Amino acid sequence: MELLGAFALGILGQSSLLLAGLFACWVTVPSRIVGILAGFGAGAMIAAVAFDLVPEAEANIALWETVLWMLVGVAIFMLGDRFVDKKFGTTGAGAAMGIVVGSVVDGVPESLIFGIQIGTGTTISLAFLAAVFVSNIPQALAPSADLVQRGWSVGRLALLWGMVVLACGVAAALGYLATVALPDAYGSRAAALAAGGLLAMLTNSLMPFAFERGKDWAGAATVVGFCLSMLGTA
Repeated sequence: MELLGAFALGILGQSSLLLAGLFACWVTVPSRIVGILAGFGAGAMIAAVAFDLVPEAEANIALWETVLWMLVGVAIFMLGDRFVDKKFGTTGAGAAMGIVVGSVVDGVPESLIFGIQIGTGTTISLAFLAAVFVSNIPQALAPSADLVQRGWSVGRLALLWGMVVLACGVAAALGYLATVALPDAYGSRAAALAAGGLLAMLTNSLMPFAFERGKDWAGAATVVGFCLSMLGTA
């Protein structure tokens, strides 16, 4: 039952990716609003790195190991981003797909952490779960709105985000199984990996995406997203 619970929690935490992605198919979101939402999401993610992921890593592993796993996260994001560039190009759909890659690099380790927390009996932070759910909304809405404008169908977007959400559910289940095989397992390395990949995605994809569409309002939205997320961790 705990295995199914971990899988369900991984699905629940990342389900907003699918919901927001489909929302963009049915409601036309102005480009300026998409940029502002992307900026808000970027700010929330910076706060998640600063106040959730990095502290989670530093609590159980050495600083050098935290840095090492952050660099691993960067490498994973860059390899995924390079694949997207070759398949879709660096502009248009390629820019949006870069954010999708970042969602995977961010969401899978987060889901691993959820599974590990269930397996080790750690209390699940509802604030962190809510922050993951909410921050995913602009992270999915921004690229989805762009992809819809470029001709992507509802079914194609549903398949894309559905696969991402399913992968996160499987990751949470694997995190739980890791604690069964390795009773001393904890999510610090996964947290560091997510932090590194997320920071790389923010610089390469989401923040340029936000400024291109939101202009000067993107910066203000980033600060608002950061501040609200910071208040949520207090």
